[in-house]
Amino acid sequence: MTWVLASTSPRRKELLLQAGFSHPGFSFELVAPDIDETPQSTETATQYVSRLALEKAQAGLALSKHFFAPKVLGSDTIVVLNDQILGKPVDQDDAKRMLRLLSGQTHEVMTAVALTDGEQTFSRLCRTQVTFCDLSVADIEAYVASGEPMDKAGAYGIQALGGCFVKSIIGSYSAVVGLPLVDTRELLACMMQYSQ
Repeated sequence: MTWVLASTSPRRKELLLQAGFSHPGFSFELVAPDIDETPQSTETATQYVSRLALEKAQAGLALSKHFFAPKVLGSDTIVVLNDQILGKPVDQDDAKRMLRLLSGQTHEVMTAVALTDGEQTFSRLCRTQVTFCDLSVADIEAYVASGEPMDKAGAYGIQALGGCFVKSIIGSYSAVVGLPLVDTRELLACMMQYSQ
């Protein structure tokens, strides 16, 4: 049996290592799934993020056929403000727009996780409330100039410089980073039990 993470995110890699710490010899391979992340017109934010996590796991499984009995984990994280999904910014102006929207507001971070072996699939959806402090123009300009927002949903990373803007959080910190540890540990346990 081989565990596989369908992601090249260094943040998710580190978190999955943490989630598997209590299983002796726990390790995993990495694959890079390529899926269309365009939202469908009729789906809600929860349906969207859950679908992407599952599609990443399924695409990862297709890339993992050379491993013995692969168990593939896919995950996706989105930022939602007033029912609007804030994905990764397309450019610096888009990042500044998102940060202006988040300034002084409470938004929701949704992270979905799916684990599949092709026969059985387990999934979880973790929702976390994050409140930003008020951001000045200088804050936004300096943060975007750092380059950090450009590959992150909602144009910020809570685990680095973007954490300076987070006034409060209700829910899972690790889910905001990219992988909810408790939920992921539960999924690993479910798959282990199923595979016995």
